[in-house]
Amino acid sequence: MKQIIKANKLSKTFYMGEMNVEVLKEIDLVIHEGEFISIMGPSGSGKSTLLYLIGGLDKPTSGEIKVNDKNISLLKDKDQSIYRRRDIGFVFQFYNLIPNLTVEENILLPVLLDGKKMIDFKHQLDELLNLVGLIERRTYTPRELSGGQQQRVAIARALINQPDIILADEPIGNLDSKTGQDIMDLLRTINQQKNKTIVQVTHSEEAASYGQKIIHVRDGKIWDQV
Repeated sequence: MKQIIKANKLSKTFYMGEMNVEVLKEIDLVIHEGEFISIMGPSGSGKSTLLYLIGGLDKPTSGEIKVNDKNISLLKDKDQSIYRRRDIGFVFQFYNLIPNLTVEENILLPVLLDGKKMIDFKHQLDELLNLVGLIERRTYTPRELSGGQQQRVAIARALINQPDIILADEPIGNLDSKTGQDIMDLLRTINQQKNKTIVQVTHSEEAASYGQKIIHVRDGKIWDQV
């Protein structure tokens, strides 16, 4: 099975005045194409930092991380922006939707940012709206949707550019248990039917159980993988 994400001695230190805080300490990690991975750990363990480094939202202090054999640690700012738009789909706890845009417009936002034509994505948009169950709410704005529906919009947005990898940071952390289960079922469907590699950070053991592998992070290190 192809190695799609590989971290080698990945470290991250934050410098705050005279204080240095080591958040990640020489992490070694391999994730294979098509896997559904859950990363768990207490607050401050470094799990979200690890996710952000994979997503190119931050750069490591030392070590390297390769995605599809591309060393993203060495990418220039412009190339990192392209990488984040095309190679990675992000799903966040608080959805990060634009309030005055419709469901359709929010989903197509990465397409516009990438300089592509929306009309070329009409068929794909319809497929995604059907996948996430929002075909009849395509012209609604976020304020007209429930939290679960907003997260479905965010998931469709993450998929619009057909990335190989979906990164989810506490994807059900703002939802009730039933809605959270529905969202996790949707992510599992996307993983299995579309062969997307999914890496989620979660505090929820129930959400983590959807992963084929659970990686436990503590004090900036990987302590266990089950």
